[in-house]
Amino acid sequence: MIADLNPALIMVMGPLLIPLFKGYWRAAYALLLPVLSFLQLYSLPAGSHAELEVLGMTLTTLHVDRLSFMFAVIFHIAAFITVVYSLHLRDPMQQAISLIYAGCALGVVLAGDLVTLFIYWEAAAISSVFLIWARRTPASYRAGMRYLIIQVISGLMLLGGIILHTGSGGSIEFTQLDLDTAGGLLIFIAFGIKCAFPLLHNWLVDAYPEATVTGTVVLSAFTTKMAVYALATAFPGTEILIWIGLVMTAFPIFYAVIENDLRRVLTYSMINQLGFMVVGVGIGTELALNGAAAHAFADILFKALLFMSMGAVLLRTGKINGSDLGGLYKSMPYTTGFCIIGAASISAFPLFSAFVTKSMIMEAAAQEGLTVAWLILLFASAGVFHHAGIKIPFFAFFAHDSGIRCKEAPASMLIAMALAASLSMCIGIFPQTLYTLLPYQTGYEPFTLTHVVTQLQLLFFSALAFTWLIRRGIYPPELHSVNLDSDWLYRKPGAWLAHQALHSVESGEKGLFITIRKLSFMAGARLHRHHGPKGLLARTWPTGSMVLWVAFLLGVYLIFYYLF
Repeated sequence: MIADLNPALIMVMGPLLIPLFKGYWRAAYALLLPVLSFLQLYSLPAGSHAELEVLGMTLTTLHVDRLSFMFAVIFHIAAFITVVYSLHLRDPMQQAISLIYAGCALGVVLAGDLVTLFIYWEAAAISSVFLIWARRTPASYRAGMRYLIIQVISGLMLLGGIILHTGSGGSIEFTQLDLDTAGGLLIFIAFGIKCAFPLLHNWLVDAYPEATVTGTVVLSAFTTKMAVYALATAFPGTEILIWIGLVMTAFPIFYAVIENDLRRVLTYSMINQLGFMVVGVGIGTELALNGAAAHAFADILFKALLFMSMGAVLLRTGKINGSDLGGLYKSMPYTTGFCIIGAASISAFPLFSAFVTKSMIMEAAAQEGLTVAWLILLFASAGVFHHAGIKIPFFAFFAHDSGIRCKEAPASMLIAMALAASLSMCIGIFPQTLYTLLPYQTGYEPFTLTHVVTQLQLLFFSALAFTWLIRRGIYPPELHSVNLDSDWLYRKPGAWLAHQALHSVESGEKGLFITIRKLSFMAGARLHRHHGPKGLLARTWPTGSMVLWVAFLLGVYLIFYYLF
């Protein structure tokens, strides 16, 4: 293969030609792209890097270490599986955009400097929104706009953080950063937005269920996982991540239990699983970082499998609410089986993937004496079995008989689900295959008697509790309803403030903008100033205030465009 060629470029540029192909040729070409990209990655020697001089900066456009290589491998696998899953489509644009988006995510994990990281970071955000809009419904359009606003804000905070970091003498190298600096804090928040930190998570729950059948599967694989990689690279061992992650593991359980939309249940479940990874990054030991990386690898597969099974249900029935489904095992037996494998994997049944990955994080917490954290992770493990391990397959395929009779999923969907299911089981049965890819060699052994017995007890009593709640009529029923999340607290006041601002402009009141101007000058008061001739438009302006003004104006434009 070509020396120093970034594999991401193959998947970013190659899909541009997909619309030119027809029929089987288009399918073959789309499948070939992730294969060629993976072969290029595999041909690169360990420690490979490529540099490029741009505007006096030395950009490391390609950097391969053990952590980035592992994430690059699973991104290629996910890209290939999602292409297979999408072969039933007659829309070449979705296939092209899916691969471009995957290529941008790959570019993030192979970036060696912050500038290259920012470019791929923003490109991933812009390309991915089309997977939501491709559903072509009013709800998907609105969700896509909100998704785009949040992703742009994340990018702007990343850019502002890079400017502040380099302006204070920091290097553009993408390596461990200091959270105590203004630049490091902004970058941390930018990563946290994409990782769905608490109160910053609503974009995920809002947008993913509104994407296309294929789009939701693709979205689940890349955005949040590249954020986990970014946190593991820049902020390993940052203690606050432990507590952020613990909140992420716990609160989605309560929303998932009462949620009726099964794809939305899975998005809450995604936040729960991300919490385990964030805790691992926060602990920061070799075992914990191995656990975070391994669990990200496994999660991409079993979460994609669950989203694929629910996508097949939505495609065949046109319904996705648990209250409208049930009895589908009669019509979709293969999809039912694959969904159960995904449920067993996410629930950490022995011989399934999460059993050999999630336990590394819990073991790391125990080794560091984090008893409270270990107990919360144990509670979260039981909770995920309730809402993803039992609720998803039970209400979709069993429960009551809805009377729906439909065709089995298309062959391409079944093949994709079979690939993800096989890999999830192989990881659980032969964990050393995955462990050889981990960034550190720790000699962890998952199949100890204590671990197996403890996990089986946890699963047994969780299943017993679910059965008792169902039999007693206490388990929250599947109802057509709207569950309010924390975004209500700022979406409603935000709409009111936007209307007030518009009214102020129309009535000639400038107080709001004077206040914003004062705040922007305060924020940039201690930063370097660019000196020039005096005058209204040529006076001395702080660099920091200009960055804030750009972010403010762009955000205002997007908000008003969406609201009005």
